[in-house]
This record gives sequence, C-alpha cells and structure tokens, in this order.
Amino acid sequence: VMIILFQILRRTNRFPIKDEAIWKIAELMSYAMFLNLFLLGAELFKEYYSATEHLLYTQYFWGGLGEHRALVPYAWLSLTCSVAAFVLFLVPRTRKNYVTLNLGCVLIWAGVYIEKGMGLIIPGFTPDTLGEIYEYTPTATEWAIAAGVFGIGFLVFTVLVKIATPILVGTFRAPERMTAPGSTTAGFPAH
Repeated sequence: VMIILFQILRRTNRFPIKDEAIWKIAELMSYAMFLNLFLLGAELFKEYYSATEHLLYTQYFWGGLGEHRALVPYAWLSLTCSVAAFVLFLVPRTRKNYVTLNLGCVLIWAGVYIEKGMGLIIPGFTPDTLGEIYEYTPTATEWAIAAGVFGIGFLVFTVLVKIATPILVGTFRAPERMTAPGSTTAGFPAH
C-alpha cells in the first residue's frame, strides 16, 4: 500500500519521493516475502513431518479431506499470488518497472489477505471437536461487507493523508482573518 500511495502522492501533490526510495521499499518487500514464504514452508513441513492429529487442519486447507475441498482453491491462489509477487520483487528489472511493481503490490496484498483471512481461522475449526466437517465459502454478503470495511478504511486513510500531506510538504497555511483595515484583534494589529 505504501508503494502505491507514494506513487499517487508524487503525481498529485508534488510530494518529493525519489524512485530510489520506492525501489528500496520494494527490495525490502522481497526480503519480507521471502521470510513469509519460508515460514509458511516451515509450518507445512512441521505439520506433515510430525503427522499428529493436528495435521487434519492443514490437510483440509491445502488438499481437502475427502470430498470436502471448498478452501483448497483459496490456499493455492494465495500461494500462487505470494510466489509470483516474490519473484516480481526479487528481480531488479521487474522491481524497477512500475507496471510489474504495482502488479506485485496487488499480488502481495491478495496473497497475504487470503492466507491470513481464509487460511487462519476457518481451517483451525475444521473439522470440529466431534470430527464433523462443515464446508464454508464466503457469500456475496460477506464479500460486500469485506469490501465495505476496506472502503471505509481507505476513506479514513485518504482523509488523513489529505490532512498530513500539506503539513509535510509545507504548503499548509492557516486562513487569514477578515478584519477591517486599521483595526486590531485582541491587541494585535491587522495584517
């Protein structure tokens, strides 16, 4: 979000952000994505290597249990987005191209959102303590609520950036008071 925001601020508010700063943030994101993928791989290795009863939760998310496979496409979509974003951010030529840089930003957001949203809570409760499996897929109402939450978040963020940017750039000025010529306000001469 920061990388895309910096590009927008640079175009709309003449915010002095150099390309090198954006590219350095993208390089740091490649390190963070490597760490995220490494920890995901370590988690999967631990689950499959230990083969305890807790493996059911991981199997349900990544491969399904029997005919119960509702979350498997989400798991693989998340992994695909994360790996593609990591590759885009790892290669300097694609990291310094704004089209592929922005594509990588969207892929990172989607991959992490799916992994931490769909992959964290739902598989942890499936199967339940009695061994029952209840399939879950988000409804249109839930997608609309999620879009509304993000929309409100982006609206608040936009308002705060609109306030902070003029202060940071130095173009914020207090409005002049309207007074009659030669009169004083609170003991101070009028401007």
